[in-house]
Amino acid sequence: MAYLYYTVTAVLLYLLSDWILNQIEQSVGKRLKYRSVVFFVIIMTLSLSSFELIDRIVGEPPQTTDMPAETLPTK
Repeated sequence: MAYLYYTVTAVLLYLLSDWILNQIEQSVGKRLKYRSVVFFVIIMTLSLSSFELIDRIVGEPPQTTDMPAETLPTK
């Protein structure tokens, strides 16, 4: 289920980042020279914060191991 949250969030962040960049360009009055760098900074900042929030809400994913069950330590 967490994969769905991450996927939907990523799509929304892409759209939001594009909108923010367009608003910045409108306020400046021209297209930015390093438009892709600005877009990257916007989407990276939003994604790190929102994915951290999703981790806190959903919780850490269960840890998997490649060890056979009989070699796992017992309590």
